[in-house]
Amino acid sequence: MSDVVTYRLESDIGVIAIDNPPVNALGHAVREGLLAALDKGLADGRAHALVIIGAGRTFPAGADIKEFGQTPKEPSLPEVIDRIEAADKLTIAAVHGTALGGGMEVTLGCDYRVATSDARMGLPEVNLGLLPGAGGTQRLPRLIGAKAALEMIVDGKPVKAAKLHDAGIVDEIIDGDLEAGALEYARKLADHDAPARPVRQLDVEKVDDDVFTDFRASIEKRKRGFLAPFHCIEAVRAAVEQDFDAGMARERELFAELLASPESAAQRHVFFAEREVGKVPGIAKDTPKREIKQVGIIGAGTMGGGIAMNFLSAGIPVTMVEMKQEALDRGVSIIRKNYEATAKKGRITAEQVDKAMSCLSTTLSYDDLADADLIIEAVFESMKVKKQVFGELDRVAKKGAILATNTSTLDVDEIAASTSRPEDVLGMHFFSPANVMKLLENVRGEKTADDVVATVMDLSKRIGKAGVMVGVCHGFVGNRILHKRQDQAVQLVNEGATPEQVDRVIYDFGMPMGPFAMADLAGLDVGWRIREDIRENDPANAPERNWMDALAEDERWGQKTGAGVFEYAEGDRTPKRSDVAHAEIEAYRAANNITPREISDTEILERCLYVMVNEGARILEEGIAARPLDVDIVWIYGYGFPVYRGGLMFWADQVGLSTILERIKTFHADTGADTWQPASLLERLVSENKRFADL
Repeated sequence: MSDVVTYRLESDIGVIAIDNPPVNALGHAVREGLLAALDKGLADGRAHALVIIGAGRTFPAGADIKEFGQTPKEPSLPEVIDRIEAADKLTIAAVHGTALGGGMEVTLGCDYRVATSDARMGLPEVNLGLLPGAGGTQRLPRLIGAKAALEMIVDGKPVKAAKLHDAGIVDEIIDGDLEAGALEYARKLADHDAPARPVRQLDVEKVDDDVFTDFRASIEKRKRGFLAPFHCIEAVRAAVEQDFDAGMARERELFAELLASPESAAQRHVFFAEREVGKVPGIAKDTPKREIKQVGIIGAGTMGGGIAMNFLSAGIPVTMVEMKQEALDRGVSIIRKNYEATAKKGRITAEQVDKAMSCLSTTLSYDDLADADLIIEAVFESMKVKKQVFGELDRVAKKGAILATNTSTLDVDEIAASTSRPEDVLGMHFFSPANVMKLLENVRGEKTADDVVATVMDLSKRIGKAGVMVGVCHGFVGNRILHKRQDQAVQLVNEGATPEQVDRVIYDFGMPMGPFAMADLAGLDVGWRIREDIRENDPANAPERNWMDALAEDERWGQKTGAGVFEYAEGDRTPKRSDVAHAEIEAYRAANNITPREISDTEILERCLYVMVNEGARILEEGIAARPLDVDIVWIYGYGFPVYRGGLMFWADQVGLSTILERIKTFHADTGADTWQPASLLERLVSENKRFADL
């Protein structure tokens, strides 16, 4: 028998224990071991029932990710589950931790299920672009009905034991020791000659086709572009309309389609990228980390307050500094309102709100930051102001405190040089709204110490962020690439496209909004003020004045003023065509002798996306991002790049780098613009017939 699965007799009940740390993944050895242990238990005349349990911290939490992409080995998980279900002794799954994916499907193959009160179960395959492929789409509807099964399978999130019990998935909640409770439950079943309950033999509640049609309509917008949710619907439909064996055949067919799909390949890439992104090349795993028990934040505005909430929610005390008491009071009030709004939606309790707020203190004096382990500056985006702040922090911060700037574009090394401790300084670029957006660009300066890097990357996870380590340059990774796309969007409109057309093409690609709706959301005044500052202080590099500057000068700043590139009705964020914006566009074209031309959707997509790929390649060349996956994660979690496309650089590999390079060369020949000068890395990869994935 396999070492990772054992069989033993406890009085009159057989125990099959899975011990494959850390999460008891259902790899080949476990599958073989389960069958061997099952055979032993069935052959043991003293065992009146069999309990299947996980050792360590959890019941099996799914497939073995090391087997992803490999040729499947027998026995398959469906075969194992079929054997459990066909056993001529009662089988009881005893669940603790998280029974996910194949782990939950194993429980559905058992006659009965018990769980600890803090256990959770779920079928998260949809998040990998797949569907439950070991009978989950066929057994779950037989247990809880088609509608409830659809919601659980398509949602993909783990469900708590109490809710599972109410739904009829879990038969009993075990208080105290799980194994002891499961054995007692098994004996009770055996003593009362409880019947076997193979889920495959349960009748499926018959439902109208409207259930599937309505459910599909309810997720259409939310799951736009994804393939797996809609295949899940068809699999559950098969459970309702066909017998079990035919339904299983349909499940396997749909699973195979998904496994071969580009959407699933992309989602699986993101799954692994999320696990790799926190490992910074060159930083050893055992690098010591500084203890972060107290955080200081300079600035109580929208960004400072949002940043504070990340730490408060993680139970880390925060001291917030402002120049005026009114600013502090306003900032604290907004933080409380944000928490109360979340509580009103049922996502947190009133007690959690009070606990978070109890961790917040405020002050008008930098001196009160003397005990802070990490201090984050979130003030106005001005180098002069930030240097003044860091001069004060250098004065008051204790030795070993980490000093971070939330700048989105400025030179972190120049800021660090304003202190006597540049090794303790780095950037922590939170994305707005900081309490919601998952991305955190951690910016490593030239002199940033390794233990500072290790500490901040670890802290990112602690506060629920996807931390990506990037290097120093204007805009870092995300905004540097974004600026290239936004410039192309404006240029396309200059040449003849409309803002509506450009936004539609980018939205249809899968982005949450187009470039101009995004500009209106951020505020046209933001970019305009930056451009005006350059025109005043660095006229040699001043950008050309365009129609978006004209809109900003007229205080058409986007959503916050009700008009920008688009018009917005009061209380409605839906962008509508603006005659004023179109008039400014026409005036700009006339003033610059531009004759508008017809521009295809294909050209819009290629110019907006390929310029991003080219800039991403430059960023990799320069070492600003260490790996293509870092760029992918930045764009997925910072800008909403569609997960089902796998991130910017992964998507480029799927399109084909030679195809992209050929078009970049054409655009360069047509315009002569530096932005279209092909990145040398891109040219090298194409010449060597390689992909970004090969780096």
